[in-house]
Amino acid sequence: MTTPEEPTRPSAIGGYEDWPGYVRHQPRHQAATPEAQELADALGVPAAAPPADVTVHWEETYDGVTTSQLSWQLGFGPRSTGWLVRPDGASGALPGVLALHCHGGNKFGGADRLVELPQSHPAAAAARAGHYDGQALATEVARAGFAVLAHDTFAWGSRRFDLSVPPWRTAAALDARKSLWREDGVVPTDADLYNAAAGIHEDTVAKAAGLLGTSLAGMVAHDDLAALDILASLPGVNPERLGCIGFSGGGGRSLALAALSPRIKNYVVTCMMATFESLLPAYLDAHSWLLQTPGLWKLGDWPELTARSEAEGFLVQFALTDQLFPESGMREAHLILESLHPPGAYTGSFWPGGHVFTAGMQNEAIRYLARTLGAESPATQHHLTLSTPIGTEDHR
Repeated sequence: MTTPEEPTRPSAIGGYEDWPGYVRHQPRHQAATPEAQELADALGVPAAAPPADVTVHWEETYDGVTTSQLSWQLGFGPRSTGWLVRPDGASGALPGVLALHCHGGNKFGGADRLVELPQSHPAAAAARAGHYDGQALATEVARAGFAVLAHDTFAWGSRRFDLSVPPWRTAAALDARKSLWREDGVVPTDADLYNAAAGIHEDTVAKAAGLLGTSLAGMVAHDDLAALDILASLPGVNPERLGCIGFSGGGGRSLALAALSPRIKNYVVTCMMATFESLLPAYLDAHSWLLQTPGLWKLGDWPELTARSEAEGFLVQFALTDQLFPESGMREAHLILESLHPPGAYTGSFWPGGHVFTAGMQNEAIRYLARTLGAESPATQHHLTLSTPIGTEDHR
């Protein structure tokens, strides 16, 4: 009598089987100051060596900008895809901006939601419509006179995990979601299926990262630091005038990158600022592991982490009816930021509306970066009359 074989347990880190070895043997990121090093150590950021194999796959010019698709191989996991967008006909070295995509519950795609492409995946178009007021943020920033790099970071887009055969716990949760879709008569797309699985799988990624002495935020910062080095090294980019911008999870990435790298001179955080205390108890489940790294609060409150950056200045945009943050927590963060930074360093603005990077907010952010990083071309003007912030604190 034969005994049935046990089913083979799928990989819990599909496509990233080389990740544990990389992290265990890679030195930690070396920050420029002790304060930044404390943050790097709390997040567990591995050192990111600039890839030597940056490849240009195609380049097209349309609607006033030239867009190039790039790729590079980091020390583990799948190859990274990014897009370089710059004004058509630009001469001389342009200031550079790293455009950091949001979490958005959409890991099927990544930076493609920020770029105008000849053909956009429906998931990228939906992300633009739902979170960016229909605009391609990276392309809009480039039109203002910047060289903009938008890249897929760890666990998103080209850097996503292979969940074609999901681990068992993820598969069980995905089966439950499929059952609900069937009851509702919904036929999910490939992106829907992946994002449903990835939402559950993020817990597994966070567990693996913690076991390895890092975190989801630390691995994302690793990819972002590598992309920043690539941007600084590209022809036609002034490495002394670099900034970053991000909405929601991308805003958290912007704050972390500015603290971890002295290359960042000015940056923008949109819809990603409140006190940690204000998230307790009701708002904890509104956020992913990208914000909630274990032990991070020991270093100080979320707004206090900005003091670990050597950047010359930064803009924080708050949305007053943001579903992910209570207004009291945002206003308290604003007061903390004002108390921490000298006049002219911190600018805060409050906008009506929910968790969306509106066209008006994007224009304010682009004007801020153009002014502080010295872009020669003025920011696009066609959205300036759509909306204005309720209140702005700008001491310049």
